[in-house]
Amino acid sequence: MSRRQHDITIRNLSNTRAVVTGASDGMGTGIAARLAAAGAEVIMPVRNLRKGEAAIAKIRDGQPDARVSLRQMDLSSLASVAALGEELRAEGVPVQLLVNNAGVMTPPTRQTTADGFELQFGTNHLGHFALTAHLLPLLRAGRGRVTSQSSIAARSGTINWDDLGWQHDYDGMRAYTQSKIAFGLFGLELARRSVAAGWGITSNVSHPGVAPTNLLAARPEVGRTEDTREVRIIRWLSARGVVVGTVDSAKLPALLAATTPDAKNGGFYGPQGLGNLGGAPGEQKLWAPLRSADDAKKVWEVSEELTGVSFG
Repeated sequence: MSRRQHDITIRNLSNTRAVVTGASDGMGTGIAARLAAAGAEVIMPVRNLRKGEAAIAKIRDGQPDARVSLRQMDLSSLASVAALGEELRAEGVPVQLLVNNAGVMTPPTRQTTADGFELQFGTNHLGHFALTAHLLPLLRAGRGRVTSQSSIAARSGTINWDDLGWQHDYDGMRAYTQSKIAFGLFGLELARRSVAAGWGITSNVSHPGVAPTNLLAARPEVGRTEDTREVRIIRWLSARGVVVGTVDSAKLPALLAATTPDAKNGGFYGPQGLGNLGGAPGEQKLWAPLRSADDAKKVWEVSEELTGVSFG
């Protein structure tokens, strides 16, 4: 199948409010643009307003009537996440889609969030955990769907239960893997708890495969002053159509999981090509680290304790 065919049809979303994190560049901007093109009102919570404004300008270049707007939020600050939740709840508009897409990957040294958590675990998992909890009343009102973006890193590895903050023997890649396993387990546990508690929302998990996104590129805000060797290799492979995907194809699993009417509660979506690195999006089997309901329950309980936020 050629890349030209790697696309999906998105249903009419004209009566939908969507919240997309990480929409200020790359894949996140693409997700927001596609939802807006289908008629959704898209809220883009961003840390950097200048980048957010540039992303909105890019979306409106192709879609002048796109209903897109910025809100300020820093996932690495629980106070900032809570403030956004309070703001959106005050607006009182139900949320039909929440795409938890933002992430940070392998800063060159161990860094911490405003609340003292290891940066990747705090941003990729705990920040989104808290955001989803704060938006739960709006998601329930909208009978919403939550799609949480994991990573191909989560296909192997473990959670470092004895040192979740990686204060000893820090390994940036293993810490990243932990954050994405925990986040995937959260998305699956949310599906189970919604059914058990009658919340009326659906939750699933996606991953983008491997593509030349900005995760491994130069990121001065986390101390990475130049592109990594890995992202240069991924760009080379992607440009030649070898195994991996593109930024455009990488956004499709999350879009499929978020918008397809028959997407499963508790489903897992990713590229269908070799090794799930690239290709057309579809449902796939859970990787081994995501299969334990006991681990998912433990992640949930630890996350409530660490964030001080409860789903009630």
